[in-house]
Amino acid sequence: MILPTKNRLAAVVVFAILWIPSFGSSQGAPNPKIIEGAKKEGQVVYYTTMTLEQSKQTTDLFEKKYPFIKVTLFRTGGGPLLNKIFTESRGGRHDWDVVVGRGEMVLPLMQRKLLASYPTAESKMIDPQLVDKEGYWVAYYVNSYVLGWNTKLVKKQDVPKTYEELLNPKWKGGLISLDTEAYGMFEGLKGVWGKEKTLAYFKRLAALDPVLKRGNSERVQLAAAGEYPLIVAYNQTIQRLTSRGAPIDWLPLEPAVTQVNPAMIGAKAPHPNAARLFFDYILSKEGQEQLRGYQRIPVRKDVEPDPPRLFRGYKYVIENPEDYSDFDATVKQYLEIFKLR
Repeated sequence: MILPTKNRLAAVVVFAILWIPSFGSSQGAPNPKIIEGAKKEGQVVYYTTMTLEQSKQTTDLFEKKYPFIKVTLFRTGGGPLLNKIFTESRGGRHDWDVVVGRGEMVLPLMQRKLLASYPTAESKMIDPQLVDKEGYWVAYYVNSYVLGWNTKLVKKQDVPKTYEELLNPKWKGGLISLDTEAYGMFEGLKGVWGKEKTLAYFKRLAALDPVLKRGNSERVQLAAAGEYPLIVAYNQTIQRLTSRGAPIDWLPLEPAVTQVNPAMIGAKAPHPNAARLFFDYILSKEGQEQLRGYQRIPVRKDVEPDPPRLFRGYKYVIENPEDYSDFDATVKQYLEIFKLR
């Protein structure tokens, strides 16, 4: 298990992403004992926060590869999913086998002893920062917070290149779009800058009167449509429109905060072997290549993002799931800064 937040934040390291895929074999064959056990179980229950369409494609391909296993899929948002798991647990029900969710879900699940340790062999091909040392979670995919701009409204040379440049008064008055729930970016920068500097920065950012709206997809579409010239959002969300020729592009403000979306196995998974098989599958080279096809950022070293710049060539800091020792306090601070409550 990773050290408590208080000890870890001072030790957060900023990395230049320069993975060079000069590796040997990427993955081994599934453990025969796991396969045998999974056949007897015949099903796996998968909870996720990823989109229903993408999740269904993943489970369909898994079932095609392992036709002896039926996947039961449930999809909802991070908060509702955590509440569902807790409600089931309080009632003595443990219906799920594998969950993929938001980083802030990890600590509450660990504290209630609802996660199983499974040191998957697939983690050998994943950056150690994205793997829990005791095997309670592994990143399935990541998101990096970056600065996007409407290319019709802002010339590239005029785009802020640093966090400090983003605070220029010329961007005051509804010219920057921010997520009402960018808690990961807020928490990640605390690990680099410290609490006081981060609070001071976000207060100065709030003073620019940014446009506040929940989520990424709709905000990015509005930025591309010219609703506002600048936007802080996930890079892969912006890149989807960039790749389609929309007038929007992005660059990282370094260090970019990279948010982990972890995969976990239930401590009382009703189908433990099928759970391990599915877990290994989504983290395998095959599973990560499928993920790349959804225009998400894979975590394996031998699976290049598309395009590579999504997770290559810039400095970043991992917003570790176990940094949320007091998630409620983080949320409260963020909402107070932007006067959202």
